[in-house]
Amino acid sequence: MDQKSKKVIILIAMIVTVLIIVTVCFFIWYNSNKTNPEEILIAYVDDLKNQNYEAMYEKISKKNNVNKEKFIARNKNIYEGIEAKNISISIAKTTKEGDRAQIIFSTSMQTIAGEINFSNTANLVKNEENSYEIEWSSSLIFPELKEDYKIRVKTLEGIRGKILDRNDVVLAGKQTASSIGLVPGKMQENRKEDIVQIATLLDISEETIQNALSASYVKEDTFVPLKTVQKSEQELKNQLLEIPGIKIIDTTARVYPLGEAVSHLLGYVQTISTEELKENADKGYTETSVIGKTGLEKTYEDTLHATDGAEIYMTDAEGNKKKTLAKKQEKNGENIKLTIDATVQQKLYEQLKEDKATAVAMNPNTGEILALVSCPTFDSNDFSLGMTTNEWNRLSQDEAKPLYNRYLQAYVPGSSFKPITGAIGLETNAFSAEENFGTSGTKWQASTSWKDFYVTTLTTYSGLANLQNALVYSDNIYFAKAGIKIGKDNFINKLNALGFTRKVNFEQELAMSSYSNSGSFNTETQLANTGYGQGELLVNPVHMAMIYSSFANEGNMLQAYLIYKEDKTPTYYAEKVFSKETADTIKEDLIQVVENPNGTAHSAKVEGVVLAAKTGTAEIKDSKDDTEGTELGWFNAFTTDKNAQNPLLIVSMVEDVKNRGGSHYVLEKIKPMFE
Repeated sequence: MDQKSKKVIILIAMIVTVLIIVTVCFFIWYNSNKTNPEEILIAYVDDLKNQNYEAMYEKISKKNNVNKEKFIARNKNIYEGIEAKNISISIAKTTKEGDRAQIIFSTSMQTIAGEINFSNTANLVKNEENSYEIEWSSSLIFPELKEDYKIRVKTLEGIRGKILDRNDVVLAGKQTASSIGLVPGKMQENRKEDIVQIATLLDISEETIQNALSASYVKEDTFVPLKTVQKSEQELKNQLLEIPGIKIIDTTARVYPLGEAVSHLLGYVQTISTEELKENADKGYTETSVIGKTGLEKTYEDTLHATDGAEIYMTDAEGNKKKTLAKKQEKNGENIKLTIDATVQQKLYEQLKEDKATAVAMNPNTGEILALVSCPTFDSNDFSLGMTTNEWNRLSQDEAKPLYNRYLQAYVPGSSFKPITGAIGLETNAFSAEENFGTSGTKWQASTSWKDFYVTTLTTYSGLANLQNALVYSDNIYFAKAGIKIGKDNFINKLNALGFTRKVNFEQELAMSSYSNSGSFNTETQLANTGYGQGELLVNPVHMAMIYSSFANEGNMLQAYLIYKEDKTPTYYAEKVFSKETADTIKEDLIQVVENPNGTAHSAKVEGVVLAAKTGTAEIKDSKDDTEGTELGWFNAFTTDKNAQNPLLIVSMVEDVKNRGGSHYVLEKIKPMFE
């Protein structure tokens, strides 16, 4: 045999030897794995982690005669019912004797009610193939769990925080509501007419009712809920109860007792969306949680939000609790107390509810917001209790825009801005309060360079064209001249100091007040128009109230706020935005706007109350040639007695007042607030 053949034989022998060794090793490993009780238990738990209940069943001893369907159902219901995850075991001791083995181990798992830890024992027995199988019983799930015992999960409901007014009146909170439904077995045999009537009364479709009655769970004696309404809707409930089959039961819900009067401010809650659930992971929300969607409900969601707790416990066959396995205490949300006065809020809403309007009521001594109204509006209860498609369509398609929060926006202020122009003029020494600007009739332009543009005013007066008379008679020409005298740079600098062109800190996001689309005054006419509250000028109502507060506080501009505090020491947005002398001058002139018989706000005079006020009518035109434009009416007023029992500053605006009395239409609406 040559050398080459010998090498081939040796190589073949080596390969055969390696194959034999691998085969033997595999045989040893395979048999040891099948006869290793720890590996069987670990594999069983791995299947449990993957919710592979059929694979778990394959690892239990068939000598137990455990029904497969019952095994799968029991494990699935328990482990998924308690939301078990991160299941792990730690083996402490294994004992083998003959064809039997016993494993002592500890289990840890996370559940809906927190972590559960316990020690347990697993018994295993070899089958005909010499492999270990688990001798299963319910005690393998929990040591004390017997075959006729059950595992229960109880939700411990956390209560969402209340929203309260300054006097602890509930504006939003958990209250009893009425769930309206049908009991099929008590309905008339011919249901069609009744269903039509119910659909009309509840403003839902007949199809909605039919689908609810056709649900798989419904039996003859089942209560089938259709809609939840406020407890106070007694007339509606009385009408419904005349229909056979109707049943009304008490339920609890997030309720807004003042309804429409405060809905824009409070907003509403609804069931959390999938996107919101992802965004708020690890904050204790579930698929059935409610979350603030708009208004203060949204702004203060983290404060108001409640976290449900849960208890996992074991009961015997009679339902008696045997043991609590885990318990996570619920966490109630925190209450929020507002500066809002429910009485003022309700009254101000009633005055404006028929209009497209907004109003801000503030304590002129502290900056506390007493009321915020936007009309028309919606009812927060409709959203939180369950809004029908018909209701949503009416709201979303209404041309009056009831979902539009007007006090968050900015508007052309018209003559209500003139006191601010006057104060800026005095503060920048552009003119004195006594300076006579001269009479100009009802039509004026600074020079022929203005071409066909003129500033017009409604009335002439015989007195001096000074600041007080200009405010009393609301002289557009005076304030156009004032704007030019102040000059572009001084005007811009002072408006910026008052908070224009930047966001004003507030609990809700307010539109910025601005004086120009370009950030400057590009022409002399734009500067003149701004002086009397027109041009490209826009002011937010809350911001306007803050600026007016400086006239009541010796030139210090209050910071408006909504969250109640016992300490009434005012916080200032800016101190000394005007000197005391300037602020007092404007205040006294605004008092004359009311007290002087010729004043534009004289009809607002209230017996026993000294008011400072200014009216304003802002023209809204598409162009200078527009003769069909609309008008915004303003009425801003505040009490001047620092020791008044109920000090009040109101900034109010109503849309579309043209041919309805202009600003005087608004004045008559707001006057009762000071009476």
